[in-house]
Amino acid sequence: MTIEEMRTRKIELGFTNEMLSRASGVPLSTVQKIMGGLTKAPRKLTVDALRKVLEAADTGQDNMSGQRRYSYTSQPYDSGLKPAASMMCEPAMNYGDTDQSGQTADKACEPVGNYTEAEKIRKYTLDDYYALPDDQRVELIDGVFYDMSAPSAIHQIILGDLYILFRECADRHGMPCHVFLSPFDVRLDRDNYTMVQPDLVIFCHDFDIDMKRYEGAPDLAVEILSPSTRRKDLTLKLFKYEQAGVREYWVVDPKVRKVTVHCFEKEDYHPVQYDFSDQIPIGISNGECAIDFSRVKV
Repeated sequence: MTIEEMRTRKIELGFTNEMLSRASGVPLSTVQKIMGGLTKAPRKLTVDALRKVLEAADTGQDNMSGQRRYSYTSQPYDSGLKPAASMMCEPAMNYGDTDQSGQTADKACEPVGNYTEAEKIRKYTLDDYYALPDDQRVELIDGVFYDMSAPSAIHQIILGDLYILFRECADRHGMPCHVFLSPFDVRLDRDNYTMVQPDLVIFCHDFDIDMKRYEGAPDLAVEILSPSTRRKDLTLKLFKYEQAGVREYWVVDPKVRKVTVHCFEKEDYHPVQYDFSDQIPIGISNGECAIDFSRVKV
């Protein structure tokens, strides 16, 4: 199995770099370098350890994916969702307070009424997600639903312009990438408890265009902050994207006209912040492509 075949196998299995590190004993930073193509001549013993895990894995088993159950709060599953027919949302623990800037924190859908403790702590699944009414937009993260309010005009202007700019950049440099706008389902962890809808996603490998959702981590994800999603995008989704194996994450903040870029593939990376007037390099393009953010008309 070549390294390229190992990358493909990793995607097929839905493994993250962290999962490979745990199963093989190879340091996470080394796994990230090998899977990201940053190490041109990795040690044979290291490659053999990763290959052994990938060759032995069975997609029908949940032995490795079952290890990954990250918690965001001290009580990650204490919030739930009423049945779709009578859904009501109230702020969940650690999300309902107003922050210092006066922005309302994200809302997780909480049960309202006389529900048993077992119902309150249940983890919601993809079956619950697909049972929601078509006009109810939510994200499912680690078994918790998060309500998604309608985007603002500024949000949509930025999203539309970025879609065009990313498409132009990929086409101009011959990058084999596909760009998708929200709403588009991404089964980030390939489990039964998480389905997200990034504002914009880029995939730079082959996949079935007839599928109704994407399985696994995209190469690049973009989120445009709004009052209702700000904390979730800056904290919870940042953590989820990094752990799932997203290679690059852009956070666009219209309020302060800044873009923060997280290149997770780089060892000991630190976020880099840009202005709306800057040329912003796309990390996954290996320096070939950049977005002229001054062309975003806001």
